[in-house]
Amino acid sequence: MSESPHTVVATGVGLVSAFGCGTEGLEAALAEGATLLQDVDRPAGYHRDAPDSARRALLAGSVSLAEWLKPAEARRMSPPSKFAVAAARQALARAGLGPESGVAQEPATAVVISTAFGPSSYTERLLEQVFREGPEAASPFLFTECVANAPAAQIAIATGARGANLTVVQREAGPLAAFVRGAAEVASGRARRALVGAVEEITPLVHSLLDRFGAISRGGASGRAEDEAARPFDRDRDGFLASEGAAVIVLEREEDALARGARPLAKITAWSNAFDPTATATEWGTGADILARRLGKLLDRSGGVSSIDRIVSGASGSRRGDALEAHTLLQVWSRSGLPLPPLLAPKAVVGEYAGGFLAAMLLAAEGLAFGATAGFREADPELGVIPYDGRALPRPRRLLATSLAAGGAACWVVLDAAPVSQEGKTKSEVPTE
Repeated sequence: MSESPHTVVATGVGLVSAFGCGTEGLEAALAEGATLLQDVDRPAGYHRDAPDSARRALLAGSVSLAEWLKPAEARRMSPPSKFAVAAARQALARAGLGPESGVAQEPATAVVISTAFGPSSYTERLLEQVFREGPEAASPFLFTECVANAPAAQIAIATGARGANLTVVQREAGPLAAFVRGAAEVASGRARRALVGAVEEITPLVHSLLDRFGAISRGGASGRAEDEAARPFDRDRDGFLASEGAAVIVLEREEDALARGARPLAKITAWSNAFDPTATATEWGTGADILARRLGKLLDRSGGVSSIDRIVSGASGSRRGDALEAHTLLQVWSRSGLPLPPLLAPKAVVGEYAGGFLAAMLLAAEGLAFGATAGFREADPELGVIPYDGRALPRPRRLLATSLAAGGAACWVVLDAAPVSQEGKTKSEVPTE
């Protein structure tokens, strides 16, 4: 990240997840260190007929969006678009930029949304229609909602945001990559504010494919559905938990937020992207030394390793992904002679893909007391990393959020927690680079 004319703060967050609409359910789950899994429908026959086949995911399809989405709007949208629009409206409302403000409708509002699979159910329906009835029968309605950028476009339509509209497809690193791209839009002056986040739909077909590739947890040694868990950094981790829903965050100039009396949730101090050339198209790589050099440079120009008092890790329970994460972090901190700060692994609760990681990151910056890392039981001697154990911690001042992806993408963000003043407002106390 180069020097930028504007300091960027987060002022609102909206969430649609297995924990409901809003962050309250997620806050309780993170505090308890407990996730919320549901059985995935299997009658379609996509899943392997095997006793160790994965059966559960974090699903949001039954969550009511009525408060944020009118029926007449919803019938024109795919499930991911519904999730995304509802989350965006929540985020704007929390930021004090609801419809009555008129601010979000200015041309200077950008939208940057991440997705790994796009509107899967509509894509499946369109392809089935083509296969059964021929290409002439392809529905234009299904087509417009089966593309990856449909949720971002629907956010712009619903909120009136007329700035840049971007969709990021970077797998596990996508949500954080969308976050930093939106921050760059605001910091550079190309946008005055940005709606950033992630959205995902986990259909039975997507879930079954993740299972066949061995990416998601199958319950460890027992193979029982009730034992499916992410277990970040654990010796017996056997995959992540697939999650659907949406998270959207409002980013804006600090001077704008303070001028209208908004309460910043965190300040975005620095960020960086990288690529691990040792990764294959479908797997994590082994380039911890490459990634560590890039991460070290980011930290050197944003206060140093010693300034980080919390890490919000993207570790998800993946065998190779968690190993790469651990080795990268350990290389950076070992060079400074300092131990790793407390290592939060919220994907043990929120799962992978749907943006819950971004909401958890901001909750960590606000000082939420996390519970012990869900599913963690025994340290992996090959990693040398132990995630957060639930002990009491002081409110953080500066956090590092990190996400690595299969295929080689990597992204990091340094966040400053906004201290609470005596007047109950927050104000920034750490200068930008």
